[in-house]
Amino acid sequence: MVEEIFSELKSRMQRAIDGLVRELATIRTGRATPALLENIVVDYHGVSTPLRQIASISIPETNLIIVQPWEHTSLRNIERAILKADIGINPLNDGNAIRVIIPPPSEERRIELAKLVAKRVEERRVILRNTRRDSIGKLREMEKNKEISQDELKNSIKQVDAINDSFIDEVGKIGQAKEQEIKEV
Repeated sequence: MVEEIFSELKSRMQRAIDGLVRELATIRTGRATPALLENIVVDYHGVSTPLRQIASISIPETNLIIVQPWEHTSLRNIERAILKADIGINPLNDGNAIRVIIPPPSEERRIELAKLVAKRVEERRVILRNTRRDSIGKLREMEKNKEISQDELKNSIKQVDAINDSFIDEVGKIGQAKEQEIKEV
């Protein structure tokens, strides 16, 4: 039963980290990445559709994204959706594809982005701490119901703390790497 709690703890914490990585991938750093446009929703024949389902997104250069729709009639709607997304980039429609040039962010914008990264990292740390608290609560409940002894409870709490610390460290490293990427010119 205790092993199940550890397994669930690791699983929930890993999902939190995976979510952080996906969130941070959408933050613009001056380098082109398909993740910048993946979450954009386009009005496609009256249906809100994710951009990645109606077009291919490629990166031919470090500061250029090309969106190639499978249907040329959707070019105008894709262009509008990118503008409406308010991510600070302007699409160029050449009639066949949409080119998105990623300008390097200003120093002021880099500071804002670094703060945003720090905020997202802290949110994940809170999630990890709450997950830790839930697991310890389950362990205490097991001890209260005489399913485990007090010594097992203490040892299990130490293991939960060790797991939590390793995930907190990983979140910090991911955040630092993203901040370094943002600060690169």
